Amino acid sequence: MNPNEAPRRRVRLRYRKIGPIRFTSHRDVARIWERSLRRTGLPVARTEGFSPRAKLHFGLALATGYESDAEYLDVDFKNDTIGVEEVQEALVGVLPDGLSVTGGTVLGRGAMSLQQAVTSCDWDIEVLDVSTPDLARWVDRVCGAATLMVTRERKGQKITDDLAPQVHALEVGEPTSRGIRLLATLGTRPRAARPSELLTALESAYRPVLVRRTRQWIEQDGARLEPLEVGAAPARLTLVGGQ
Repeated sequence: MNPNEAPRRRVRLRYRKIGPIRFTSHRDVARIWERSLRRTGLPVARTEGFSPRAKLHFGLALATGYESDAEYLDVDFKNDTIGVEEVQEALVGVLPDGLSVTGGTVLGRGAMSLQQAVTSCDWDIEVLDVSTPDLARWVDRVCGAATLMVTRERKGQKITDDLAPQVHALEVGEPTSRGIRLLATLGTRPRAARPSELLTALESAYRPVLVRRTRQWIEQDGARLEPLEVGAAPARLTLVGGQ
């Protein structure tokens, strides 16, 4: 079998990224996945050319320092009979501490890429140095604002955007031992809104001690679905760990 032949099956995996590994960049996590899958001996499809690479397709990048319960990865395989359970079992003991697969599905033909499909993300943001009443008043102001102009730097140039259409939901959560939880749903189109930008809205400067992405969502036919529910081949969905 030609090692660079066209892939015959694509598996979508959901995984956690928690603990110290959150300080590993998105690019380095991609390298970890490539090395880990190589160690399993699974028949992962590879690119052609002088330096072939595993055919892995990642979703929205997670900022360095953030945790996540809902990261996604599509893996192309040469074997058209490989299943989610086989992939899950092969990765046990191979992934480093802090990375763990929590679910997966075999994708049907024509499934959209993660980069194109995800429309919003849920965030759990632990905020320092603010009281619950003050944070609640800030949430009310943000939700009631007609515009939320934020400036960020991209490729050496400053760009100003309106964040208001991207704030789909926002509420104060429970107090923690270090601060107060802020629960947000932020849109990803035309670009992904960042929790760090949200915390500077209305000239505020709240400090997050921990940020965790808890869900990613895809809007389809009026419904909001998670990426394992979209494009799955019939009877191929496998959930792990009660997710």
